[in-house]
Amino acid sequence: MPCKSVILTGDRTTGPLHLGHYAGSLRNRVALQHSHRQYLLLADAQALTDNAHDPARIARNVIEVATDYLAVGIDPAVTTICVQSALPALAELTLLYLNVVTVARLERNPTIKDEIQARGFGRDIPAGFLCYPAAQAADITAFRATLVPVGEDQAPLIEQTNEIVRRLNRQVGHDLLPEARSLIPEIGRLPGVDGRAKMSKSGGNALPLSASDAEIAASVQRMYTDPGHLRASDPGRVEGNVVFTYLDAFDPDLEAVAGLKAHYRRGGLGDAVLKGRLTGILCDLLGPIRERRAAIARDRDHVMDVLRTGTARAQALTTQTRDAVRDALGLFRL
Repeated sequence: MPCKSVILTGDRTTGPLHLGHYAGSLRNRVALQHSHRQYLLLADAQALTDNAHDPARIARNVIEVATDYLAVGIDPAVTTICVQSALPALAELTLLYLNVVTVARLERNPTIKDEIQARGFGRDIPAGFLCYPAAQAADITAFRATLVPVGEDQAPLIEQTNEIVRRLNRQVGHDLLPEARSLIPEIGRLPGVDGRAKMSKSGGNALPLSASDAEIAASVQRMYTDPGHLRASDPGRVEGNVVFTYLDAFDPDLEAVAGLKAHYRRGGLGDAVLKGRLTGILCDLLGPIRERRAAIARDRDHVMDVLRTGTARAQALTTQTRDAVRDALGLFRL
């Protein structure tokens, strides 16, 4: 039997997950978990790099994100769910990798540059945040992952991981660590319900996976369509229309969506019809997730057992990788 490819993915524990997470990666994780060896990392240590002022929030949301994973269909029997801060080998590998990457290279990483600008850090960049590419390289290589699901804007981080891998492999004279490949989903980053480029909890434009039908309907009503489409009879623009973006992401009837686009472009189709269709689709999607999530949340001990079991499994693997790297580099051991 051929070895399964190893996937590493995860989420920062800054709050419960939302529809953007589901569209971008969660449903793919559910689909891939039986054909790949998959590890889901609850990235609480990484979340601290720009949330050090509120560590309690990060700790609290470890359980929330784990609950979301289980609610959408992640099976802990086949997917290892683990807590980043409970895996000391990741921090040790990060420290080793920081010795083979320069500050200039970290600052040139397009993903980091964009995130620094978005957060308005200027030159007051938390060192942990700047060093995130090395930390992510440690995460990926510790699990010996060969596939990493990321958005297109995150692909430069995977390339920097591979630069570190190639440098280490050259130094030790053999393929100590595997390179990883970005797995970019067909559906790109889902915009917020207000039309802004990114759905985020802090931006107030996200739809949580636990949203009620009333909250879903209210969010869809807020969605940006075409400001020039004042009457149903007017021709409308599909490009940049958030409702159509969501229909593309979640409506299973592609032929019907194509027909709606053609009708909207020529005129005679009101926004209310589109929003009504989208509301029904999202209620059908999130309703079962919401119910499962509520049931899982009532059994916190079960969620903790999943985390303890997964983290113990991950600790064995990541420690093994750390020891292999230390030995290959010839570091002193007592």
